[in-house]
Amino acid sequence: MATLGKIIFYSMVTLIVLFSALIILILAVTLAGVTFRIKSANKTPVGNLGKEQLLSCFLNTDSDQINDMSVTWVKTGSTGIVHQYSEGVEDLSDQDSRYIGRTRLFQDSLLQGNGSLLLRGLRRSDEGEYRCSIESSEGSGDITIHLRTGAYSAPTFTFASGVLKAEAARWFPKPEVTWTDSAENILKAETDMSENSEGIFSFTSRLKEVNSSSTYYCNVQNQLVKSVSEAILTGTGVQDNSYFIFSSATSQLVSHLSLTAALLCLAYVT
Repeated sequence: MATLGKIIFYSMVTLIVLFSALIILILAVTLAGVTFRIKSANKTPVGNLGKEQLLSCFLNTDSDQINDMSVTWVKTGSTGIVHQYSEGVEDLSDQDSRYIGRTRLFQDSLLQGNGSLLLRGLRRSDEGEYRCSIESSEGSGDITIHLRTGAYSAPTFTFASGVLKAEAARWFPKPEVTWTDSAENILKAETDMSENSEGIFSFTSRLKEVNSSSTYYCNVQNQLVKSVSEAILTGTGVQDNSYFIFSSATSQLVSHLSLTAALLCLAYVT
């Protein structure tokens, strides 16, 4: 039989989790109708390690020509700026050493309000919160971008001797590989996973005894991104088509709030 203390504890956890989710819902509904001066096409991008990543930031204006445009990018925890443009020129005198030679703005569209930043050679240490601040004759403001980093690559497929094989060279964090048929039945496959010295995973997955005129689906997924590949067998070969689905940060925020609520309740009870 549950003690009174346990009943109170679990009741408080449930109430706080529900309250946290309600706050998120209210904020989402409220902010959906607000027009922000500074906007971003993607506030929670997932960057591919070693590749280029665009951090979107622009001034919401109908003006074709903006005067006195200045843009400053900073990252939480950095000792200097990430990138800065002011008074018609770039000012990188206070740039954090980790970003030297790896950042650029789009000079040809700055005066149209585009303050987006291109980050080259993405590293794991680049993950975190970035703030884009814009000041101009048309208005000013800032926006926060939360960059997440991982590695992902679409599988390549081969078909021979009744075996359909999928291979991919770059995944991080470690993914799970599943196969399904056209009826969405989960199929048994053999998957070999390996990790290199940089912590990047590669895999080879084999689906045996397949029908040479059927379509199969290979799903590769971790907590950041999911790759969905359609493999169409043509008798002697395979045609494939892949696309990526990136995770939403909302579910992660709810989980974080739930964990925080539980810890607070535990501290209260003890």
